[in-house]
Amino acid sequence: MKIGYARTSTDQQSAGYEDQITQLKAVGCEKLFAEQISSVAKRPQLEAALEWVREGDVLIVTRLDRLARSTIDLLAIIDRLETKGVGLRILACGGSEVDTKSATGKMLVTLFGAVAEFERALLHERMRAGIAKAKAEGKYRGRAPTARRRLPEMRALAEQGLRPPEIADRLRLSRASVYRLLAEDRS
Repeated sequence: MKIGYARTSTDQQSAGYEDQITQLKAVGCEKLFAEQISSVAKRPQLEAALEWVREGDVLIVTRLDRLARSTIDLLAIIDRLETKGVGLRILACGGSEVDTKSATGKMLVTLFGAVAEFERALLHERMRAGIAKAKAEGKYRGRAPTARRRLPEMRALAEQGLRPPEIADRLRLSRASVYRLLAEDRS
């Protein structure tokens, strides 16, 4: 059986999310597991997919970075799949499709995973250097505070009688931010 897994880091990436699901359905995935969550967080749908697959199944993802956050994570996922007798197929891996059922496919997936992790590390190094330079020049302001921009919505919901935990759930913000900002607002 073909099982698909799709993931984007945020719910703002709806086009990429829908594209992955379309691709997975196009290759014949009979069951889909999909989530919009950062790869560094717990991924309940990935865990569910890994639990659900059975011997002879193939787990299909569109790209390697949708599945694993690092080479170690990738190898652990592949090991879990192999232990269950399940293959892994990546639709776009270095310009072509790769399947871990062959020794060459497994080697290529591992190699591409290592290269992707290396590229990500280089990107973070360049970002840190750029931020340090901008800070030194007094140009760096940091990320705009997300919760503070939503204070008018928080006020309106609080006036309707909603409690901070309910406001946090509805606006998809942390409870601590809602409590803090509403308390500041009352002062």
